[in-house]
Amino acid sequence: MPTTLTLKNIPDEVYARLKSSAELHRRSLNSEVIVCLESVLMPGRQSPAERLARARELRAALPADAFRAADIDAAKREGRK
Repeated sequence: MPTTLTLKNIPDEVYARLKSSAELHRRSLNSEVIVCLESVLMPGRQSPAERLARARELRAALPADAFRAADIDAAKREGRK
């Protein structure tokens, strides 16, 4: 069951950055605090942006001609048999 937590004496600059971040991500202030806490306390979880950046990094490391779309499609069809 979720627990309620009350925060006191939050520095103005921290509050302003948190509020801006919540607006940017279209989340409530409460949801933004939870996301921030999870990212620090549970670092095994990655945001979609982090996953996408990692996928792009891996793709960039591959040889440019190694994987053609037709070859990938053929491998997918073969795996469905």
